[in-house]
Amino acid sequence: MSILITGSNGLLGQKIVAQLLNAGKPFVATSLGENRNPDCPEEMYRPMDITSYYDVQDVLDENKVKAIINTAAMTNVDECEEDEENCRMINVEGVENLYEFASIFDLHLTHVSTDFVFDGENGPYKEDDKRNPLSIYAKSKRDSENILMRGEYRDWAILRTIIVYGQGNNLSRSNIVLWAKEALKEGKELTIVNDQFRAPTWADDLAAACIKSAQMRANGVFHISGPETFSVYELVCRIADFYGYDKSLVTPVSSETLNQKAKRPPKTGFDITKARNLLGYKPHSLEETLKLLEN
Repeated sequence: MSILITGSNGLLGQKIVAQLLNAGKPFVATSLGENRNPDCPEEMYRPMDITSYYDVQDVLDENKVKAIINTAAMTNVDECEEDEENCRMINVEGVENLYEFASIFDLHLTHVSTDFVFDGENGPYKEDDKRNPLSIYAKSKRDSENILMRGEYRDWAILRTIIVYGQGNNLSRSNIVLWAKEALKEGKELTIVNDQFRAPTWADDLAAACIKSAQMRANGVFHISGPETFSVYELVCRIADFYGYDKSLVTPVSSETLNQKAKRPPKTGFDITKARNLLGYKPHSLEETLKLLEN
């Protein structure tokens, strides 16, 4: 089966491309603008804006695919707070387009969402726990989920995830693990929140879950994250310990001192039992992935 990937220039999109290439499976990679991933063959790439009805229609008319994996999103939480219109255009209207065409062409849709749909008061969370988003970004992702949940077409899966990290090509944004690793290596002092708790997710693990969801036409909501939940401060300290960097460079602070534009949930984390049982999901530990980042 051929899979259409949106957001293929991003970290997760690149990992999905790499795994499909390695498995010899057909796909069509799409993103805004030109192909920025040198590992993605040009003949398998098409520029596509998910917010453009005609862009999506043209790509689907030209390519016979059986499934869509939507990784495209505006994910900078503070930027979403400043630009709600663009946030909703990408994160909500774009998903409406993909969902409509999935129903027209009878395609399976795997949509990537976030732990931020929860308020962080009762983590870790199961798939059917009550959502209560705190920010514009979080509300846009909840609304994107509702498009699928409340629609008549039922051939879809929502994969919620948490702090995706890993290495990629020409990325527009870094991620906290790579950022902390490089900053500590350079001997920089870091101020890190100790009252936000997350379960960081190795991008390769999430990519494998997305592909499995598409291939088996999984249905419903799945929680996909790393196997452990800990504070962001502990995350950076464990990175320092693993590589032998100076942990005294890391200073813990409360979230209130940062004056972040968007409110973050204090503690999320996921119960990933459903994904383990139904998708065969087997996440790597933080230290296992840090060893892979050494290469």
